[in-house]
Amino acid sequence: MTELPKCFNFKEVDAKWSTYWEEKNCFHAEANPEKPAYTVVIPPPNVTGILHMGHALNNTLQDIIIRYKRMQGCEALWMPGTDHAGIATQNVVEKQLAKEGKKRQDIGREAFLKRLWDWKKKYGGTIFHQLKKLGASCDWPRTRFTMDDGYSEAVKHVFVKLYKKGLVYRGEYIINWCPRCQTALSDEEAEHQDMQGHLYHIRYPFKENPGQYLIVATTRPETMLGDTAVAVNPKDERYSPFIGQKIVLPLINREIPIIADDFVDPEFGTGAVKVTPAHDPNDFGMGQRHKLPMINVMHPDARMNEEAGDFQDMDRFEAREAITESLRELKLLEKVEPHNHAVGHCYRCHTVVEPYLSKQWFVKMEPLAKPAVEAVKTGKIKFHPERWTKVYLNWMENIRDWCISRQIWWGHQIPVWYCVGDDKCKLECREPIVAETAPEKCPHCGSTNLRQDEDVLDTWFSSWLWPFATLGWPIKRSKNQEARSKEEADLKYFYPTASLFTAPEIIFFWVARMVMAGYEFMGEAPFSDVYLHGTVRDAQGRKMSKSLGNALDPLEIIEEYGADALRFSLIMNSGQDLFISKDKFEIGRNFANKIWNATRLILMNTDLANLKELDDVSQLDLPSRWIVSRFYTTLDNVSSAIEKYRYSEAESLIYDFFWKQFCDWYLEIIKDRWAEPSTQQVTLMILNESLKMMHPFMPFVTEEIWQNIHPESDALCQQPWPTIKKDHSDTTVENTMQTLLEVISAIRNLRAQWNIAPKETISCHFTSTNPEDLKLLEANSPILKSLAKLEEVVIDPQLPTIPNAASVIVGNIKGIIALGDIIDIDEEKKRIAQQINEQQKAFNSLSKRLQNANFLQKAPADVVEKEKERLATFEIKLQKLEQVLAELN
Repeated sequence: MTELPKCFNFKEVDAKWSTYWEEKNCFHAEANPEKPAYTVVIPPPNVTGILHMGHALNNTLQDIIIRYKRMQGCEALWMPGTDHAGIATQNVVEKQLAKEGKKRQDIGREAFLKRLWDWKKKYGGTIFHQLKKLGASCDWPRTRFTMDDGYSEAVKHVFVKLYKKGLVYRGEYIINWCPRCQTALSDEEAEHQDMQGHLYHIRYPFKENPGQYLIVATTRPETMLGDTAVAVNPKDERYSPFIGQKIVLPLINREIPIIADDFVDPEFGTGAVKVTPAHDPNDFGMGQRHKLPMINVMHPDARMNEEAGDFQDMDRFEAREAITESLRELKLLEKVEPHNHAVGHCYRCHTVVEPYLSKQWFVKMEPLAKPAVEAVKTGKIKFHPERWTKVYLNWMENIRDWCISRQIWWGHQIPVWYCVGDDKCKLECREPIVAETAPEKCPHCGSTNLRQDEDVLDTWFSSWLWPFATLGWPIKRSKNQEARSKEEADLKYFYPTASLFTAPEIIFFWVARMVMAGYEFMGEAPFSDVYLHGTVRDAQGRKMSKSLGNALDPLEIIEEYGADALRFSLIMNSGQDLFISKDKFEIGRNFANKIWNATRLILMNTDLANLKELDDVSQLDLPSRWIVSRFYTTLDNVSSAIEKYRYSEAESLIYDFFWKQFCDWYLEIIKDRWAEPSTQQVTLMILNESLKMMHPFMPFVTEEIWQNIHPESDALCQQPWPTIKKDHSDTTVENTMQTLLEVISAIRNLRAQWNIAPKETISCHFTSTNPEDLKLLEANSPILKSLAKLEEVVIDPQLPTIPNAASVIVGNIKGIIALGDIIDIDEEKKRIAQQINEQQKAFNSLSKRLQNANFLQKAPADVVEKEKERLATFEIKLQKLEQVLAELN
């Protein structure tokens, strides 16, 4: 007899199996033509990252599918790794320098990069240790980093290849500029937030008639110092006579023209807009069309520069106030009115982004987008939930060129060199030298005085290659034959990957770009399915964040409840979004304890020699045939739910089967029949196969139990997924047993309704219009007596007339139970009447509250909703109590 400890010690169990799996290399995958491949690449967390609830959810989803596919017989590879996270990581080390009173420029690029690499070496693996605590079954020896040597080669190769195709170019355009990080940002990295600002109406005097003004509306008066025109719509008759005239730019006194452009919206503001080509993307376009000067009035840190006149060296927002005040003093400020508008913010530091004229590197996206659009339209790539398909296509079909250069030091330095030779330089020397390796000399003049572009590539320019660059692409001829052969085999076998699990926030940053890269460099889609999970929110529906103080630390939850509890509870509560509070993790903890305690009970009452295959179930009794059938039906449904990415549904099926059907019903039915070998065989088989079915969801508790039952076998994570035996599933048996269970439940409910003590045994007379029902009740009367606490079960074709009786009805079955000898009818009437009175008072009070307009207006929506739910509960309880009293009368 095997006996488990009395309590499930998850701290000891979690640590033991996490170490064991890694030491035994249980999750390693190798190219194996004998087996189908199944590959998932982890969305690489930032090297600065620590585990948060979003990570916990995302990685639990991935772990479920990878463990499931591994058990199904696939060569399942879960590729781990981290992203160098250019801006985020540089910010961390810059903050360290700031504590020393230094900036990165003070120590120079080389020393700063050394600090970054030292930091990465010391802290970069933190999140891997945390993921292992979660139970993530990654192929850890394969761990990649987006700046390791091989990966960096891939990034340079892609840049050069796209440049040679004319898809990478350098140009001076308006980009999103973060004054705090002092770098360009892509459109996707400049997150727009609605802000309450102002619309400033400014008078621009005519040159020939200073007493006459053109009123211009703007939200950013500080940029007016860089105005080079005022534009109106050519169809706007109000301004037709003024087109071509000159006006004087206030405060700077620069003469600028009034131009006509179709872009101008006559309905916005006054219908006349300032044109600042160096500080607005739309103005930039007008500036190009009308050949206007482009005057930048700001330094990179958003202080006003020498072009700003008297406002030089002021911060942009300080300048806004000063300019407004100066205009007011000069009586050139017509009015200021509130104005709500969307303003770009840096995704990393949340500083307001400045549209800024700058020379940057870009990727032409439209040619790359075409096959990626077609792949989704034709169903080669499917989104789950399907609604994200429309979001993806809308962005892809309106895609803009991607700004890929960043003015920071941590990242892949752009593989471009410039000749800075002597007077021997030729005109061609002005062209950039684009190469995967540093050139020794200028190909045009032979000078060895070359300077590499100081910018680095956008972090996403490396991570869009993740599905294939992690597998050794591009295969370099310079590698030794053995390494090259392995990488070729891996790439051919494991690519394309199968499924991608990620958050909707990076559908544009990462998902869409990976699809484009897959088609451009590999000729096929990088994955077939994209599962976009919901956002983890608190109980009030707010997104979890440090700033709100509502973030739950998954490591603290693991410490208090265990990794299985965290995993199970997150998935059980998942849907479009997750609404989580600490108490929600009790469901996972309680289920882990239930599995443990049920196993302990079974092992204390069985001989493991009886753990063997069930070949013939036809000779088993009804409850045993039922539980076997329910297991295989559940297994079939769980497998289907996993394949369809319906993980919460899969967990609910497992939970209902194991706790409600196996533990609450079957183990209760057989509690006096442990000595029967057939009962032991069925019970042990169900436990054994359930451990396999539950393992992808709750790996630690199931592995611990498995090793206690099978101390000489391989780990549970390496066992085959249970085989679905259709011949062991029988809907007739399930329906028949369900009838019996409903009868027992009805009697139990009646006992509770009439306050009949558990120790009180009662008699029940049954009848039915269906003879098969009577046979069922007759054959299973011992179960009815045991589970419903019945002293006598009487099967009557015709029910007798019994005074003071209560009835139960299940389908065609009717049962009558005499109450007169069990309860004092008059006392019971008083008790029920008192309960009705109390419930009615509570109902009336709450109903009055919900009719109070003041309460409805001021109370939070979730509070109002909970009160409505309470009212509905009161109403149902009242109806039941009134029904009971009516029967007593």
